[in-house]
Amino acid sequence: MTGIEDFVNERFTPITEVAQSIIFFTLPFGPGLPLVVVWLIAAGLIFTVVFGVPQIRHIPLALRIVRGKYTRGDEPGEVTHFQALTSAVSGTVGLGNIAGVGVAVAAGGPGATFWMVVAGLISMCTKFVECTLGVKYREIHEDGSVTGGPFRYLRAAFARFGDGVLARGVSKFLVGFFAVAILLFGMGGGNMFQANQTFAQVRNVTGGEDGLFSSSFATLLFGLGLAALVGVVIIGGIKSIGAVTSRLVPAMAVFYVVSCLVVIALNIGQVPEAVGSIFAGAFSPEGVTGGALGALIIGFQRAAFSNEAGVGSAPTAHSAVKTDRPVTEGFVAMLEPFVDTVLICTMTALTIIIANPASYVASREAVAGGGDAIDGVIITSDAFAEVAGWFPYLLVVAVALFAYSTLVTWSYYSLKAWTTLFGRSRTSETIFKVAYLAFTVLGTLLTLGAVLDFADAMLFACAFVNILGLYLLMPVVKQEVRSFLDDIKSGRMKEVENPQSLLHPGESH
Repeated sequence: MTGIEDFVNERFTPITEVAQSIIFFTLPFGPGLPLVVVWLIAAGLIFTVVFGVPQIRHIPLALRIVRGKYTRGDEPGEVTHFQALTSAVSGTVGLGNIAGVGVAVAAGGPGATFWMVVAGLISMCTKFVECTLGVKYREIHEDGSVTGGPFRYLRAAFARFGDGVLARGVSKFLVGFFAVAILLFGMGGGNMFQANQTFAQVRNVTGGEDGLFSSSFATLLFGLGLAALVGVVIIGGIKSIGAVTSRLVPAMAVFYVVSCLVVIALNIGQVPEAVGSIFAGAFSPEGVTGGALGALIIGFQRAAFSNEAGVGSAPTAHSAVKTDRPVTEGFVAMLEPFVDTVLICTMTALTIIIANPASYVASREAVAGGGDAIDGVIITSDAFAEVAGWFPYLLVVAVALFAYSTLVTWSYYSLKAWTTLFGRSRTSETIFKVAYLAFTVLGTLLTLGAVLDFADAMLFACAFVNILGLYLLMPVVKQEVRSFLDDIKSGRMKEVENPQSLLHPGESH
């Protein structure tokens, strides 16, 4: 690490330590069970039971809605169901799926993969609830733009505390606290983490710390270049982001999954052993960091960072959808954690476990000895390199695509938090965009540990407030579900024979 990087890290690390100590209050079980993990698990299980396991029962319906089968071209909103889904997926399918999984299996062993999948399946229902509410309580402005998500429905939820001065004060504080937390997570996890791990992979394949990016000046130039590329898109707002991600996300997801499948196929004989180690590690009394409970905690933490269910971020993108039936977007949103955590994270974990690169082994040994894991993206990169030396160069492309789509999408989420706190005006939004791009540059200069600790703290701070609001508004969601399903059953809601284009509202296939 060089001069400017040392300077930045020395001043940023104390902030992350304070944030971590406040947010990650731990219960005295095993290696320490963070209260927020219990909060997330309980919410997913409660919603799954209350709504009758919609993540299994209603997947076919969700797929029909994505295809535009229940959408007319004249419904209010800015983007199609497909664009809303890809915009949201682009904010969650990112380096959490590559670097985050590398960290998870290094710190929690193969068993962490099992718990990541479980968390992904449970969180599908949490995402269903929050995204239904995001559309239900959205506001459509005169220019056609939309403000939705938790900034709208949390006000409605906390209004149920009553009309007294104290109740209004608590409501205002909680909404403000959420806006600050999600803004800071957008700057940290949605922005700096992506920039940090993109730079780590580029530096890794260009000679490491002694190669092309060995100097602070070269690092700074990389950060400025990445920020410039992000700035080109975020000026256009959600329509521009939706247009980019609706094409970019499917392509990058297919590219990355195929790359993982190549590694797995070339080592097909090791798959049974790898799967066995995942199940054994999930329930083993021995483990790298606290055995089965340690694997569960790490699995759930990294899954939450990856798919963000219960955090309140995705409803912001989903609220821009063209529909007059809020629950339709709730069904669509269920697909997001499945793609993100169940599919892509599992592919990454299997690739690492099967390839078993030296960096993975060294990282597990370091964690067992009380040290830090190696950068997750490097572990994944080394796993690809076990198959072919040129594979890490392909991973650079995947990393860049994942990171770029996440960076531009989180600019939109963060902007909504910013305008909630500081108002909607051209000057205010310009200040935000400059600050957001500055954090992109900062992300390339910080260490992974500092960025990840800060992002985790802000992520879970959001979850505390958001899930409380979801509980208060569960009856509203139940009514929306009942009404929509009754309309389908009675024939009042019919499928569109020639559904609108996935990409362009109002056009036919």
